[in-house]
Amino acid sequence: MKPVPAFLATGVTVAAAVFALAFISNRALGDSARQATEDERIERGRYLVHRVGMCVDCHSPRDEKGEFIPGKHLAGAPIAFAATVPMPWMPVAPKLAGLPAGFTAEDTVHFLMTGERPNGRPAALPPMPPYRMDRKDAEAVTAYLRSVAPSVAQ
Repeated sequence: MKPVPAFLATGVTVAAAVFALAFISNRALGDSARQATEDERIERGRYLVHRVGMCVDCHSPRDEKGEFIPGKHLAGAPIAFAATVPMPWMPVAPKLAGLPAGFTAEDTVHFLMTGERPNGRPAALPPMPPYRMDRKDAEAVTAYLRSVAPSVAQ
């Protein structure tokens, strides 16, 4: 067997090192890209919760001046208005921070897409509307709710 020329052995070593660095770098970029995607999903969910669904209006408690109570964001709250005609009505908006009690992430996505509660329970009572979000928006809202630290409602 002939000895391998030094330049060829060096070239193979350099190529292997470049390939290994590219693999490690690509993997690290993949992780940061996944994090950026998750951060974007959470930010989209924040927008939908605060500006479109207006979830904070009912699900966050307010003080006597009508201002949101710091540290109680999406912690659940009594609903400050009632139906003008007799009907089934939800008197309290439940906690959403972390995720609603008894809901998994997939349950929450399903609820936001269909208006149906998990395990075949009936849909939410008014004034909660039966949302019909697409999967991408429902997943964004769920990601945002999961990112909000659960707090205890008053």
